Amino acid sequence: MRWIIFALTAAVISIFLAIALIINEEHKFNNKIYPNVYINEIDFGRKTKSEVKEYFNNLNSNFKKVRIDVLYKDAPVASFSGQELNIGYDASGIADRAYLIGRSSLFTSRLYQKLATIFNWQKFNFTVYHDYDGTMLTEFITESKEKYDKPAKNALFNFDNSRVVSFRQEENGQQLEEDKFLNELDKLIRGVDANTENVQVSLPVKIIQPEVTLAKANEFGIEELIAEGRSDFSHSIPERIHNIILASSKFNGVLIPRGKILSFNDTLGDVSSLTGYKPAYIIKSGKTVLGDGGGVCQASTTLFRAALNSGLAIIERTAHAYRVGYYENDSKPGFDATVFAPSPDLKIENNTPASILIQTEVDQENNLLYFRFYGKKDNRKIEISPVTIYDVVPPLPEIRQDDPTLKKGVVKQVDFPAWGAKAVFDYKVSMDDKTLFEKKFFSAYRPWQAVYLIGTAD
Repeated sequence: MRWIIFALTAAVISIFLAIALIINEEHKFNNKIYPNVYINEIDFGRKTKSEVKEYFNNLNSNFKKVRIDVLYKDAPVASFSGQELNIGYDASGIADRAYLIGRSSLFTSRLYQKLATIFNWQKFNFTVYHDYDGTMLTEFITESKEKYDKPAKNALFNFDNSRVVSFRQEENGQQLEEDKFLNELDKLIRGVDANTENVQVSLPVKIIQPEVTLAKANEFGIEELIAEGRSDFSHSIPERIHNIILASSKFNGVLIPRGKILSFNDTLGDVSSLTGYKPAYIIKSGKTVLGDGGGVCQASTTLFRAALNSGLAIIERTAHAYRVGYYENDSKPGFDATVFAPSPDLKIENNTPASILIQTEVDQENNLLYFRFYGKKDNRKIEISPVTIYDVVPPLPEIRQDDPTLKKGVVKQVDFPAWGAKAVFDYKVSMDDKTLFEKKFFSAYRPWQAVYLIGTAD
């Protein structure tokens, strides 16, 4: 019992002595870091937070002088300074971390850390790294992809005298390897030190091989006309006809390999004044407005009809918001397909035994557009039911709006009336008593009103 009392007494005395020593030493570390605290193996014990910040800020000032040159095919295309990228250490954060040793909010941790530092029981070492702001790099990558990314171009073909002939050689594309570049740049930046002045990094690109090449021409298996789609664009303004011709030309000679899906939007590419399109009426956000590319949907509608008549799988199709007269010149409602990048899109799958070659024709004399599909027929059976039209409602009352940009007496029609309706038809493709594709195509057209702008300017 005496030994237990003696041991407890000794322990209590030891704790009091340790606390007394800490209290005695404590005043030496007012506003200073405790001893045995290291940052990147450098002893900052007994230093103030200000001294730590000053040390790392001095390093940061050297980082500002670093210059990173970006090369594309060995030629410089951009340069970033350390100051622009804000390369450096978080001096304040580092100083706070070091200062917190021995000042933990937990009593037991605080007591141990003080004893460990004062009695040299443990060395507390922080490893810190400099960082940077990647905002400018992200913007640079976006601009570079727009500048250097180039899609592969498939070879284009004609079907002439019962054989496939080429009229455009394929071209390789390329794509900026964004992740690889940013990883290499990150490694480069984190590897610089205060003595580094100039480093270089290259923009990596990978070659994109075209899917359809002249060398594969013998593998296409194209033998005959499978089917065609037709639409009547009578009453179109000249600008709309121009856009129809341009849009349909993007599909002339295009090949859909067996088992592949054709995206209308991807094949069409950019639609703007920069790519030759003229302003014509389009449906956008539920309104009829003038926009580059009005008439493009004549091409998507005709492609949709060709795909139906060929018995292809229709993966994605969207009807227009309201009934458009152009698509009912020679058809019942429901056989239209609207597109607008990036969506809605029209996607069809070639599920025939051979590749499909698309050829287009614009008959301007009779206002007719044709999409013809060449490939290899099989014994598939195509069933398209009669269209059921219901819930027919008259156009909404016209709207007349004052427009101070037009002179008094001028009346300009900017939207057109249309009857609302719902239309549905069944589409089924089968072969040897087996269903290949089956879908119910539903279209809900809203009633629409005419909108007139009334000039009010003097």
